[in-house]
Amino acid sequence: MDRKQVTGWLAAYEHAWRTPGTELLATIFTAQASYLQGPYQEPIIGLPAIARVWEDERDGPGEVFQMTSEVVAVEGDTAVARVEVRYGHPVDQEYRDLWIMHFAEDGRCSSFEEWPFWPAQPTTARPARS
Repeated sequence: MDRKQVTGWLAAYEHAWRTPGTELLATIFTAQASYLQGPYQEPIIGLPAIARVWEDERDGPGEVFQMTSEVVAVEGDTAVARVEVRYGHPVDQEYRDLWIMHFAEDGRCSSFEEWPFWPAQPTTARPARS
């Protein structure tokens, strides 16, 4: 993979999210892809399971959001991207995310892991002091 290919994959991911149904998932993920929604979450394995999560998580293909991304690093079949998603108009929810992606030889993602952060998310495991 190179930066241009990863940038294309990120655009295809956004396009798939905005498209009705989940048929496009097979164009961006391998059949047995692993999809991890956070570093301490259980992985979601395989296209049918990923499709269920997508349908549960999104408001539908008409969902109002803006997504920007920047490829941070590419090394062999692994890439890291910084992604920002702002939902609603006006914005009522936003995430800054790091995505770690491993790609198969055909350019589809075989392992996807995200590290989401949002405003006011604590940066420590300690309870807030009063």
